Amino acid sequence: MKEIKSNSDDNTKREQSSLKRIGNFIKEARLSRDQSIEELASDLKIGSHQLKAIEEGNEEELPEKVFIKAMVRRISQKLKIDTDFIMNEFKTERQEIKIEEIVEEVAKKNNKIRKSKGLSPLGFWIFILISGFLGLIASSLIFNLFSESFQNQTPKQELIK
Repeated sequence: MKEIKSNSDDNTKREQSSLKRIGNFIKEARLSRDQSIEELASDLKIGSHQLKAIEEGNEEELPEKVFIKAMVRRISQKLKIDTDFIMNEFKTERQEIKIEEIVEEVAKKNNKIRKSKGLSPLGFWIFILISGFLGLIASSLIFNLFSESFQNQTPKQELIK
């Protein structure tokens, strides 16, 4: 479980670092056009605090990821940045989340298997004991049947005479 938590922490850092990289691209483009945060935010009709949070990669101050993506797309189009490149940063982030979900799912399945294996040896031994008893009963019945049939047969020596 510690590994999953550390993977989750790593993915959170990756998500923040990808948003931070995107924010750095946006900030550089904005500064190269000599625009202030307030000017760009006013042009896009978004809050300057949100634009600042995007540039800093501060996801806690931003709405849901869907809205962040929409804002980033509008900002990149306004600043004439390669929008596809910027949006691919989010796609990479989405793949990392899927990998994390897969790792968590596999870990859950492994825990279920381990728990079921904990009960499996007991069931196995019960099966062996029952099979053994049934085998003993069947073999004793078969032995009794054959012994009775041998007692009813006449010996070979009497047949020879």
